[in-house]
Amino acid sequence: MNFFRLPFLVKLTLVVISIIGIGYLLALGQSILAPFFLAFLMAMLFLPVATFMERKLRLPRSLSTMASVMIMTAILTGLIYFFGSQFSSFSKDLPHLRMQFDVVFKNLQEWVSDTFHVKIDEQLNYLDQGLNKLLSSSGVILGFTFGIFSSGIGFMVFFVLFFIFILNYRRVLNNFIVTVFNERHKASVQEVVSEVRVMTKKYIIGLCLQVLIVSVLTSVFLSVLGVKYAILLGVLTGLLNVIPYLGICIALLISCFIAFATDTPATCIYVVLGYIGVHIIDGNIVLPFVVGSKVKINALFSFIGIIIGEHLWGIAGMFLCIPAIAIIKIIFERVEGLKPWGKLLGEEEKPDKKKKSYKISKNITLKEKD
Repeated sequence: MNFFRLPFLVKLTLVVISIIGIGYLLALGQSILAPFFLAFLMAMLFLPVATFMERKLRLPRSLSTMASVMIMTAILTGLIYFFGSQFSSFSKDLPHLRMQFDVVFKNLQEWVSDTFHVKIDEQLNYLDQGLNKLLSSSGVILGFTFGIFSSGIGFMVFFVLFFIFILNYRRVLNNFIVTVFNERHKASVQEVVSEVRVMTKKYIIGLCLQVLIVSVLTSVFLSVLGVKYAILLGVLTGLLNVIPYLGICIALLISCFIAFATDTPATCIYVVLGYIGVHIIDGNIVLPFVVGSKVKINALFSFIGIIIGEHLWGIAGMFLCIPAIAIIKIIFERVEGLKPWGKLLGEEEKPDKKKKSYKISKNITLKEKD
């Protein structure tokens, strides 16, 4: 059989058009696709739980799905209660924070007055003008806040529904993916689907362990430094760390803000040093030993993914873009014609690199994952 070969420029044009079309469809279907993808990730995480209940406890598929939903709901409720109680405690310290920042603001005014020769009265006039403009658009701000609140409720409703459907009809979805391809490719497609499912499950579990470890490390060193709300800041750091590079910087700024407002300015320096230490441990020990190197995305495409994710799906896109790129990388590396693209997304390969291992005790050895 003779295959018609397209010129390189025609292929490149088709690829660019396809990428633009897919991006447009992703942006258009944000309200459905974002909760669907998050539900898919959570379904992969809860798949071993549902399988255990079906095989060991002999529960029907519907009951195992509902039990998984109840477990997930309990975990989410616990997180919401934790953050709610922490923020409630934080609100009690707002008067002290205000006094602290009044002193800082006064010192800043005096510095601006001495450096730029702008009188304090003129500085206050500039601030008043800015506040008036902000208050004049209060209707827009309220509408934006209401929009976020309402869209958040819709997001959670779609997320729970998609989670139930994906877990309950996972065999139907798997059979569809396998049978939609040509019969002669059925065995290879089934192999790719099985490998992707296993790798995705391991990646999501590893990502959750990474969040837990980073949260514990941050909470411990902030507690040692005596920073208020150390546990809250630690959990927030663990969650934000899902966003590579940018997330740890945002968490650092928030922690420095709290440390500066509730403690001495010198504490901020120790906080910065502590975060650098946590980032080093996360990048050199936690990520390779818990998550694995096969799904590690290089810094360039991590940054590009964050920008594209934020542009397409907002804040949710910033969190979901890295797991999405990791899954795409897994698929690319297992499809013959797409392997170069999978290597492009990953880190530079070192052929002579030996896997690291740490002997924790006589019977426990920690080995680097693939």
